[in-house]
Amino acid sequence: MNKLDIVFAAKKKRILNMYCTAGFPKLNSTPEVLLALQESGADIIELGIPYSDPVADGPVIQQSNMIALQNGISIATILTQLQSVKEQLSVPVILMGYLNPVMQYGLEKFCAAAADAGVSGIILPDLPMYEYEMFYQSIFKKHGLHLIFLISPQTSEQRMQMADELSGGFLYAVSSAATTGKDTSFKAQVPYFKKIKKSKFRLPVLIGFGVKTNEDFETASLYAAGAIIGSAYIKAIEHTSNISQTTTEFINAIKNQ
Repeated sequence: MNKLDIVFAAKKKRILNMYCTAGFPKLNSTPEVLLALQESGADIIELGIPYSDPVADGPVIQQSNMIALQNGISIATILTQLQSVKEQLSVPVILMGYLNPVMQYGLEKFCAAAADAGVSGIILPDLPMYEYEMFYQSIFKKHGLHLIFLISPQTSEQRMQMADELSGGFLYAVSSAATTGKDTSFKAQVPYFKKIKKSKFRLPVLIGFGVKTNEDFETASLYAAGAIIGSAYIKAIEHTSNISQTTTEFINAIKNQ
């Protein structure tokens, strides 16, 4: 059984999905960050594959992508790093990236290696649903990987239902039309969150983009299964000398514990 399915079967609310950028703040930080997130209480870890043109991401994650690329990170290195800690990781890991580098690496090769490294799901924001359904769905299923699609306030009801039908694990609800980390009012999106709750999707929903405080996390958890946090955490660890301690303090603040 996919680890994502196990998490959502066991826990219905206040699920915390923490995003981190592979190869950041240093090339070899990835294993340490992954284990610190697990130890500190993350339910799911979303590991970003750095890319030179991360269109869905805001300035903080874009900068972390640039730093990681300068550090020398690559898909091959990320998969090796994941292999090194897969026996220690019990929480599901999702790889979040963009289609171009994955296709250059080789989609089937990527899926096979990701599954072998213990990955449970993939997010590719620029992969069209039609292309996935027609050409790639069988490859992801062959390797036991959930592909997770994004929905936003601008997504039509029909496309939301299609995303729910094609996704595995959960649906990623983007809180606003902004990129990640934007200082938009999270509570201003409550009408959209109510719409999501009423839609009664097949899959649980996690809300991302703009989640940075305990209040945001609790608001997301009122209308969905939980939240995804990225930019605020990236900021927290960028200059820290103690990733483990900083991660624990960050997650404790988010969970108010």
